[in-house]
Amino acid sequence: MAKTTKKSVFFCKECGYESSKWLGQCPSCKAWDSFTEERVSQVKGHDSYILKKNTKPLKLSQVNIENQERTLTNIGELDRVLGGGIVAGSMILVGGDPGIGKSTLLLQMCRNLSEGGKSVLYVSGEESARQIKMRADRLPAFNNEMLILSETDIEVVVSHINDIKPDVVIIDSIQTMLSTELGQAPGSVAQIREATGVFLKLAKTLPVSIFLVGHVTKEGVVAGPRVLEHMVDTVLYFENESGAAYRFLRAVKNRFGSTNEVGVFEMQGDGLHEVKNASEYMLAGRPEGEAGSVVSCSLEGTRPILVEIQALCARTSFNLPRRTATGTDFNRLNLLLAVIEKRIGIYVGELDVYINIAGGLRITEPAMDLAIIGAIISSCKDKEVDKKTIMFGEVGLVGEIRAVNMAEKRVSEAAKLGFSLCIMPQVNIDSLMLEKSELKDMKLVGISNVKELFRLL
Repeated sequence: MAKTTKKSVFFCKECGYESSKWLGQCPSCKAWDSFTEERVSQVKGHDSYILKKNTKPLKLSQVNIENQERTLTNIGELDRVLGGGIVAGSMILVGGDPGIGKSTLLLQMCRNLSEGGKSVLYVSGEESARQIKMRADRLPAFNNEMLILSETDIEVVVSHINDIKPDVVIIDSIQTMLSTELGQAPGSVAQIREATGVFLKLAKTLPVSIFLVGHVTKEGVVAGPRVLEHMVDTVLYFENESGAAYRFLRAVKNRFGSTNEVGVFEMQGDGLHEVKNASEYMLAGRPEGEAGSVVSCSLEGTRPILVEIQALCARTSFNLPRRTATGTDFNRLNLLLAVIEKRIGIYVGELDVYINIAGGLRITEPAMDLAIIGAIISSCKDKEVDKKTIMFGEVGLVGEIRAVNMAEKRVSEAAKLGFSLCIMPQVNIDSLMLEKSELKDMKLVGISNVKELFRLL
């Protein structure tokens, strides 16, 4: 007969590390003040090791993966980020700031799936059925056949899922789910881990595709134990810069597709609308004839996006000049300013320097280095860069211009939007594999160091 006892243990909120006593710093993830106390049940005896299912190992050749087609959501930007659609039996975590549109996006997805004949169950622990109905009425042509459930008890939710056996389930949100057996408050480390484990087992055994909505902390990560992100198959973050018009859906983990894919949306009165030509939208409203504005091409996953990089250099009367970077890495800006001063000879020690990626997209890839330097030079010399010029390339500490990946996609995207001059690393031009028809009327200029860029500008 198994004996059940209860004891207190401490869990790290960041990584899920377990300890019998409180620790100031987690030995696993090195996070400070991250341990919380939880009461857990411990089962002693050999009964806990008895298998409840007749499972056995299989040879890899015996596993059948036929008929594993993805289900399209008919939201192109969402399908792109998911890697081509929803995989049956997968569990997807969607995180984002409050009010950014997580529930709206998933409700629109449910509408499309139910119209396509799929069985959908929307479980909300934060809204009543009337509130969900009111939000659905704001969306055009909503299918009323979708099933909704306002419930927080995990046992009740699992019972309904087993009875209905839907194709897709939405849990909004995972922090509101409660297991009465644990005796903990909703949102605690133990409750979130238990709820996620239950839904994960459900997704793999039925199979059913489950979307979990997760609240985020002030640091921008999903609230709860970090092990939550390790358990799910896909992690999506819905984000935007404060005041920006566009919302970006980014995949930071995907077992069934590439990571760092980005979907672009715009929030309007009747829901979220896809921005299919992101490059054109990101360049909309670009000023003409102004110094400090340079266009570059960023690669988000497999998708090239043209962005405008703006720089403003102004003389300061203070001993310590100000440096501000919006949409890019602040430390990278300081590094590039040192390269400009040392390798080109432009003294920036008396200048306030402000860098902005227009449109609210955050870009950290080093391929933007050349465009940032070009924008700073343009602003310092008060000389505009031709509006049909684009530049990209990584800059090293000695001023050399290094190659970037997928240069062909970047050049092709610029040619489609009518750019006539592309300044890029010389090593990329030597290995470029593009036909004349793809380049159209674009001229390619290869450079090897930042001094050549200064002479061109």
